[in-house]
Amino acid sequence: MDRLDRFSHYALIFLGVFAMFAALRITQTFMVPLVLALVAGVILSPLTERVSRWGMPPVIGALLSLVLTLGVIGGIIAALQPLVMRLMDAAPRIWADMQNALEAVHRTFRGVTQISDGMREALETGPTAAAAAADPASENALEDAIPTMADALMFAPSFAGQLLVFIGVLFFFLLTRKDIYDWAARMSPPDERGDLPRRLLHAEKLVARYFLTITMINVAEGALVALALYVIGMPAAPLWGLVVFLLNYLLYIGPAIVTVALLVAGMTEFTGTYVLAPVAAYVLINGAEGQFITPTLIGRHTEVNPLLVFLSLIFGMWLWGPVGGIVAIPLLLWVLQLNNTSRKAQLASAEI
Repeated sequence: MDRLDRFSHYALIFLGVFAMFAALRITQTFMVPLVLALVAGVILSPLTERVSRWGMPPVIGALLSLVLTLGVIGGIIAALQPLVMRLMDAAPRIWADMQNALEAVHRTFRGVTQISDGMREALETGPTAAAAAADPASENALEDAIPTMADALMFAPSFAGQLLVFIGVLFFFLLTRKDIYDWAARMSPPDERGDLPRRLLHAEKLVARYFLTITMINVAEGALVALALYVIGMPAAPLWGLVVFLLNYLLYIGPAIVTVALLVAGMTEFTGTYVLAPVAAYVLINGAEGQFITPTLIGRHTEVNPLLVFLSLIFGMWLWGPVGGIVAIPLLLWVLQLNNTSRKAQLASAEI
């Protein structure tokens, strides 16, 4: 019976975790802005603390942090608009170039073995580049894939609702976060009530310091990439630097996306071996950042197992898309720091 009871216990835990993940996936329209606001509140907590130390009411610090956050988001959207419009205008040409490249690869390997013919037939999901250029249906399909103004208007109410949730949660969390921590302490076991608020504040300081350091590194890398692309002659080099800055928050996955994007952009903007210049410049800069700069500035106190980081990123993006990938690392650091602080407190009490 003991084995059966233990199996039933584990089965209930598995079903509970599965139900929780399913609920998070189903309610992502509401949960994504809520969790993003909580993470942003933890990151902005040092600013509100500094405003409070200046003798100002907490509401001033919360409003200042909220205005700063909305200003940064608005500035990023406004800066990315020219790049998005440029990519939308160049989408047909990029599609044709990719079709030409795939067809060239197919022709190269067509006569090697019979297996290559089978692979070509399996991979050839659409018309060739020449047929695509002559077939208006292919162009219509590409046009249908590009968002229109009507699509944006249909999405506007949902976006407005999520933005309202984000603003409300961020403001009231920054305004009452210490009260929330005290409430969490009252709901915790008696032996942890006195220490839990201190642990929560310590964990948020670590997350805020980590995010600030990563932001400074991303700004420097984005500026260097923009400068390198400008020297190479890449159009819209500052906007590419902004893209590098944003996608660098998605560890491992973001740099891979930028690498592929710069490879495609180099194929559309340059000819010959010069097409590899943009992606080569980015790979060199990103490699130096990943191998030397980030380990030096982040330090050992925030080191996490790379496999755990990668799995959390994959899970976050599977659950909530790019936003899930962005909040995955701060949440992981927050949970691990809480666990480490709790274990240290237990060891200290045991020694006493």
